[in-house]
Amino acid sequence: MLTPLTSYQKKLIAFLSVATFFEGYDFIALAQILPRLRADFGLNQGGGGALVSFINVGTMLAAVLVRLADRWGRKQILSITIVGYTLASLLSAAAPEVYSFAVAQLIARVFLIGEWAVAMVYAAEEFPADRRGMVIGVIQACASLGSVVCAGLVPLLLKAPLGWRTVYVVGALPLALMAVARRGLRESERFEKSRANAPAPAGLFTLMNGPYGARLLVVAACWASTYLCTQTAITFWKEFAVAERGFSDKAVAGALTLAALGSMPLVFFSGRLIDKMGRRMGAVLIFVATSVGIALAYTLRAPWALTAALAVGIFGTSAVLPVLNAFTAELFPTEVRSDAFAWANNILGRVGYVLAPLAVGAASERYGWGPSVASTAIFPLVALAIIVTQLPETRGRELEDTARLDAAP
Repeated sequence: MLTPLTSYQKKLIAFLSVATFFEGYDFIALAQILPRLRADFGLNQGGGGALVSFINVGTMLAAVLVRLADRWGRKQILSITIVGYTLASLLSAAAPEVYSFAVAQLIARVFLIGEWAVAMVYAAEEFPADRRGMVIGVIQACASLGSVVCAGLVPLLLKAPLGWRTVYVVGALPLALMAVARRGLRESERFEKSRANAPAPAGLFTLMNGPYGARLLVVAACWASTYLCTQTAITFWKEFAVAERGFSDKAVAGALTLAALGSMPLVFFSGRLIDKMGRRMGAVLIFVATSVGIALAYTLRAPWALTAALAVGIFGTSAVLPVLNAFTAELFPTEVRSDAFAWANNILGRVGYVLAPLAVGAASERYGWGPSVASTAIFPLVALAIIVTQLPETRGRELEDTARLDAAP
């Protein structure tokens, strides 16, 4: 029988889910408005890829905020990131040219990904072991829900007097929503105990040079390999569908919305799946589906087949995250958990996140969007090979135990 959740834990799920909702919203927003942005700012395909890569550097810089969560606490960093993202979203809407827009969006990604990472650490620490994957999965699924909402709203928002800028004005709503919701938020109990019993976290490279250094590199390799595919899979699908399959803006919005809605039940179930089957066996199903879905979403021709493949791809790009979030949170002790997340995801893992759009954007000018993105579908399989051969199974174990597990033979 599953451990029952307290009323506070239920409220915490809602709080963290609303916060991560806007991570999904912002991610799909750029993908939806990118053709319009390129037209307004005079960018070619390579320039669009370079813009996305520059903005994605913010996901690496977010490591500064994520690491501070081991010093200042999870609660304080969450509050800072929510306010920071809101202000940066408004600056994006007001940007007069491409350079100020790029900087504003880079700053937005710093706060947005900082909030997302700390939310996952929070979730891992505050919920029972037999529900940890489910909770992480539900919170991540709400980011996917944000993508669905954004995909449906963007065609309407583009018709507003402010055009694409309206998308970022609407993205500023989390401040009003979260200002009320965060009043009852408490600090992570595990963090409080860790802070009372352990010395303050050491320097930037202490974790890398310590006993968890090798494990950190393994987890980072999983993140980087995954991002080399998933970061571009949705971002450039509209470019592909319009340029190479003749879709209209309306048809793209319909396909994205339908695909996202179709994937949502599976995305919400992905966390429960890794609780039931285990992290590694669940990863096999999820990562294989990711590679297959993305490859087909950029090679098929019939609109209905493309939409179905896109649904599998959207499921995969969302469902890989609970798997990697669970491993990253579970394989390191509380006193360095945020530091480990910052290194594995933001500093090292996001190298793939930043480089992929740049490489795909450049390749698309010669080979087209379809072959360029479809070729990246091999990388989730690389990540899966690392998971099943190098990471231990952590299902159902307390965090105090999982950090001491040896890697799989």
